[in-house]
Amino acid sequence: MFKKGTKLYSILIGVCPKCHQESMYTNKNPYNLSEALSMHEKCSNCGIKYKIEPSFFYGSMYVSYGLGIAFAVAAFIISYYFFKASINNIFISIIATLVVFMPIILRLSRNIWINLFIHYDKSFGKK
Repeated sequence: MFKKGTKLYSILIGVCPKCHQESMYTNKNPYNLSEALSMHEKCSNCGIKYKIEPSFFYGSMYVSYGLGIAFAVAAFIISYYFFKASINNIFISIIATLVVFMPIILRLSRNIWINLFIHYDKSFGKK
């Protein structure tokens, strides 16, 4: 399920969606905020261009919204059901969760968005 050649592998690791050989990002650490969304122009292995068209990743904002909601709901459930927190503490935990995971949400949304349009090619994966 989490092997090279699967969408899940490409999305969670952030590698080229076509060959799964190279990271799409210039810096693998999403918490280096100055370079969090800095991407290579194209894959050095298969040559696919990551920005398919100008403003391609604007669509990932919709995915980012959904991921943010999922993280907020998870923070609510954990705060409310496991820690029996008050409404104020629940609100603080949701905000803190969204702030702490913001770089990961941004990268995951880009990874999901590009994987909707580019599919793994087994011929590149054998190299």
